[in-house]
Amino acid sequence: MTYDTVVFDNDGVLVRRTSYNVLEAAAADTFKQFDIDPEPDHVEEMAVGVTPEKVQSIADQYGLDRDEFWSVRDRVGAEAQYEEIRQGRKELYDDLDTLHDLDVRMGIVSSNQQATVDYVLDHYDVDHLFETAYGREPTVESLRRRKPNSHYIDQALADLDAENALFVGDNESDIRAAENAGIDSAFIRRPHRRDWDLNVWPTWDIDRLDDLHDIVQ
Repeated sequence: MTYDTVVFDNDGVLVRRTSYNVLEAAAADTFKQFDIDPEPDHVEEMAVGVTPEKVQSIADQYGLDRDEFWSVRDRVGAEAQYEEIRQGRKELYDDLDTLHDLDVRMGIVSSNQQATVDYVLDHYDVDHLFETAYGREPTVESLRRRKPNSHYIDQALADLDAENALFVGDNESDIRAAENAGIDSAFIRRPHRRDWDLNVWPTWDIDRLDDLHDIVQ
């Protein structure tokens, strides 16, 4: 199989994932911004796996404007991740350098904030490797466009004028998003996924980014 385009998930593929404790603390801090002492379950709901329905429910319970609340939550979450990057706790994987020799067009599609994706690329000075990069807009509705929705993958493929593309991810939602976009997928077994039992069937199962050289060329 020959590919002319490879699109990557960001967190857990190119850069290390953000600790859950950091995301939980950011969610708790969001409530503090509104002088609210929330139920612990509500903090957890706003930390990961957030949906528009959950945001609306939380806003209603505390008498908040949904869009204003989420705007603060997204900003605080992004800023917490910036600090993790600056402190070296959210660093690039050491095999990213191998992408310099990968002779294909490359892009990024993340379910994280666009601002966080941009910060990673700028901080580590690797934006030149990728012709396009998509994350979520800071809106509630952007939560519906996250993978497995192929919305951002479709946009990236259009930008890259892809004819035969591969999507590389570390979550089952990445594999399903690739399927929804009608392209092949590669599941990368980073340390946090080494023994993960998949309920989906990627086209390829790889250990490192180096393995892409044998797949795409």
